[in-house]
Amino acid sequence: MSDGARVIVGVSGSLHSLTALHRAAEEARVRQAVLVPVLAWTPVGGERNYRARPCPPLLRAWQELAEARMASVLEQAFGGLPIGVPVRPLVVRGDAATVLTGLADRPGDLLVVSTGEQGGLRVRLRGLTRRSVTRQCLARARCGVLAVPPSTLHEDLRALHRGIDLRELAAA
Repeated sequence: MSDGARVIVGVSGSLHSLTALHRAAEEARVRQAVLVPVLAWTPVGGERNYRARPCPPLLRAWQELAEARMASVLEQAFGGLPIGVPVRPLVVRGDAATVLTGLADRPGDLLVVSTGEQGGLRVRLRGLTRRSVTRQCLARARCGVLAVPPSTLHEDLRALHRGIDLRELAAA
């Protein structure tokens, strides 16, 4: 294994993040690096609301939910931990872009992020109010960044769902 080489990847459980996770695992194998899947989370309602009304038991519950989601992501993607690559999953409280760029702080690191959905109305509207995690990582990272586009299977799945919805409407 290369000296401290790491491939850090942001995960959320979405299909797009699973695609990025698979690509990151392959990059880690090729580079003989440690795979570091990172799930960043914030309290429901945001940090500002939590600071105004802290509730440590609720905070612990959110942390446990995030840890369970990480386990679920690894199970969905690989059936557990991927074979042939060392893995160090991290669950970190904080904004995703800040957490990812803060962790990927070595020149030899590779930060892998998903580009997410392209062009959906909800995505375009969200883009008006906040910058995407991918764009923030590209702008702030102190290491190489690999932005992984959605798999072509995502569009096939979306088309399949649209087809089912149309048939259900036609039958009604």
